[in-house]
Amino acid sequence: MKALVFLLVLANLLFYALSAGYFGYPDNPDAGRVEQQVLPERMRIVSRGEAPGTPLVKPAPVAPAVAPATEMPAPGSAEKDKPAATEPAPEAKAEKPGVGVVVDKPPVCLTWRPLPLADADRLSALLAKRFSDYKVTRKLAASDSNGWWVFIPPVPSKAEAEKKSAELRELGVTEFFIVQDELNRNAISLGVFSSEKGGQDKLAELKAKGVRSAQVAPRPGKDSLVTLQARGPVGDKVELIGAVGRLLPKADTLACK
Repeated sequence: MKALVFLLVLANLLFYALSAGYFGYPDNPDAGRVEQQVLPERMRIVSRGEAPGTPLVKPAPVAPAVAPATEMPAPGSAEKDKPAATEPAPEAKAEKPGVGVVVDKPPVCLTWRPLPLADADRLSALLAKRFSDYKVTRKLAASDSNGWWVFIPPVPSKAEAEKKSAELRELGVTEFFIVQDELNRNAISLGVFSSEKGGQDKLAELKAKGVRSAQVAPRPGKDSLVTLQARGPVGDKVELIGAVGRLLPKADTLACK
């Protein structure tokens, strides 16, 4: 132990003597400094009389963000936690300003009854000439003196009436004639009977042979009364009533039942 301490003290004394120059100095006083330099060839001048700038620091690489782990729902719980689906609200239809909705009005129906046959003809002619948009129907009132008539309604022309006559002959019907008077021109008369029952029996016989367009109605005569109906646009109602009032002052214009 004493020897170790002695050696340490001796080493310190030798170092002190060497650094103090007791053993002499080298010829070149800078030789020691050269030996103390560390890699002098790598040294470079960065500025001359100016403060050095802030060194550029390479930014550290940014680590990609890691999404936090989501907890997987337990089976069967997804349906409970799922919000109820809401139905999309209906789109509001924008209405164009100034455009009105056109609503078709129902046709008006007017009737006149009872009318003498001559007045019914005059009113029918007025409707056909000035109010052609109105559909006119006429019905004879029953009269015991005129009887009942089995007939095929009038057709537009005599040629069509002749064609109907040929069809009747092919079906075995021979007792008929084409009406020529003004009221029922081009109608086909199939018989006149004193009672409605006789007319219905004749109609059944014709239908059994295949005649489908025959009808039974009171027979028209000079003293027959007629019920007339006209159905058409409501816009002409006032004008029509006024025209009928001037033509037939005693006739009452009524609404159809």
